[in-house]
Amino acid sequence: MAGEEQEKNDKGFRLPGFVDVQRTPCAREALLHGAAGSLVAGLLHFLATSRVKRSFDVGYAGFFLTTLGSWCYCRMHNAQLRVQQRIIQEGIKNKIIYEGSDVHAYRMKFEKILEEINGFGSFQLLLIVLLCSSRIVLPCHYLLNIFITAVPPHRCDLSDLGDLGDAAETLTNLSDAQRLTVSVPKHKDGTFKSCEMFAERQFQLLSNISNISADVSTVQCHSGWVYDNSSFSSTLATEWDLVCDRKSLRNTTGTIFFLGVMVGSIVFGFLCDKYGRKKTLLVSYVISMVFSLASAFANSYVMFAVLRFLTGFGMTGIGINSLVLSIEWVDTDHRSFIGVIGSLSWSVGNMMLAGFAFLVNDWRTLVMVVTAPLGFAVLTWWWIPESARWLLANGKVETAQFYLDRCAKFNKRAKVNVETLCNKEDLETQDKNYTYLHLIKTPKIRKISVVIGIVWFGVAATYYGISLNIGGFGLNAYLTHFIYAAIEVPAKLMIYCLLDIIGRRKCQSGTLLLTGTCIAINILVPRDLWIIRSVVAILGKGLSEASFTTVFLYTSELYPTVVRQNGLGYANFVSRVGVSVAPLVLLLDDVWTPLPQIVLCCVAISSGLASLLLPETLKARLPQTIDDIEEEPGRNVADSSAVFLEPKSEEDG
Repeated sequence: MAGEEQEKNDKGFRLPGFVDVQRTPCAREALLHGAAGSLVAGLLHFLATSRVKRSFDVGYAGFFLTTLGSWCYCRMHNAQLRVQQRIIQEGIKNKIIYEGSDVHAYRMKFEKILEEINGFGSFQLLLIVLLCSSRIVLPCHYLLNIFITAVPPHRCDLSDLGDLGDAAETLTNLSDAQRLTVSVPKHKDGTFKSCEMFAERQFQLLSNISNISADVSTVQCHSGWVYDNSSFSSTLATEWDLVCDRKSLRNTTGTIFFLGVMVGSIVFGFLCDKYGRKKTLLVSYVISMVFSLASAFANSYVMFAVLRFLTGFGMTGIGINSLVLSIEWVDTDHRSFIGVIGSLSWSVGNMMLAGFAFLVNDWRTLVMVVTAPLGFAVLTWWWIPESARWLLANGKVETAQFYLDRCAKFNKRAKVNVETLCNKEDLETQDKNYTYLHLIKTPKIRKISVVIGIVWFGVAATYYGISLNIGGFGLNAYLTHFIYAAIEVPAKLMIYCLLDIIGRRKCQSGTLLLTGTCIAINILVPRDLWIIRSVVAILGKGLSEASFTTVFLYTSELYPTVVRQNGLGYANFVSRVGVSVAPLVLLLDDVWTPLPQIVLCCVAISSGLASLLLPETLKARLPQTIDDIEEEPGRNVADSSAVFLEPKSEEDG
């Protein structure tokens, strides 16, 4: 009889039996756990101290604490059952489930729903266009420091003649070139020094005397600087004199910006999984636009630095949300395409930055220009849908149905039946809050998180390390930056072709290993063979960008829907650590010239080898819950994730 009942329960469940909350077994389980805990605690303490009385004291405490813990567990378990009861009653009320009927739990993958409504139709294409309009802003701000902190040629300001006495009259009769000759020392190559001036004017230099005594004293510029504005009419360096002994403040603005990005990675990763992708995307838009525009009107360095921190904080939400939203709305066959398109938007924005900076030489105007696309993003935000995967994973069935029906209508497909959205996994997870701790709570997802952290650190450190260490082609800053950005495009197109042929894992590992190989080659090639070194360096940069393209897509496919944003937030945080480390690594050339390249080579190769420990996600459905990661040996297209309910037939007995 018991066997028949068990077999019946395996096939389905009756609503009355499922709804009933049994407390007696839980109470009995609590007592048994308490007794077992007391015996184990007493035995261990007895073996350690040989004091029987103290053993029973500890046993009593163990009994009490373990019983209390089991009782708390049972209370939570009963609360979960009551949530399930309430949801099923709603199903009965809405005639989705019929009272008293037996119900089967069938598994249906979300990709099947997308297939019915067209997982890559007009709806998805419009979504991608709208999201990419905001993504092109990211490289403009991430690399903005290259132009707004640029330092044009400069020298000490010689206009103040108040303390020169009789020499002042002599100087007024000199031409600008002569005044510069007697006031500013030169480098060995004949160019004037930027940060020093003679303590006393050296008029003898006007008599064709090229050499001066080595003990001639010099001082720092005390009246400010004069800048060559032929390339830049205004930068942070020229407005607030961030040169010479204040030059470190230029790089500090970039560091402060990326600190904001790091903090935003943690905060938005949590908010996106808790409150949804769409709401937090709007928050990201508003924060980024408001504080970026405000920074253009900053009247002090400190105010600008604070506003850049807040801008970086908001920009992270745009990067994370736009990528995940686009990937979660397309079918399995087009996920790699979406990942590459999102990455190409970075390259387009990077090239646009060079164009904007060339046309706009004032740093305040440039900040406003590169922020302007966010205005369009805010205006079109209302159309962007919430992620149906996230809605289903959080039990918001009606809202998910609304967006899926809207997608079906836009793609000219039939609407999805309500029954297919009644997700058993939602009954179990809708009231559960997921945090960053869930990234390390269970074995498989913990392994993924550790390896992903290593890979993201390696990808970011090598990409920015190479970018900062490649010499120009003898061209101006704008054209050089444009060429560096353009190099990324063929690399991304190449990786798009390979992602669906050899898979994500091999692409990730291969690009990192080849990047490390390019760095190693340049360590061995003599510096006088500059053509070979330049070609290899450019190839390495392209490969490092290909690894960046892959890791975004790969990470979003590895993490389940309920913690996908948390996973990307954590990964972005680790990558910003790599970005911060890259400039410091380059400073190691003071210790030994090849040392920075050796370090970057080791980082690239080690992270490439580590990526081989990750599972392959080619043609795999996106996991919905952590259980999908932990319980299933593999996830292919034939696997399933969503569970819907339908009445049990007579044939099932």
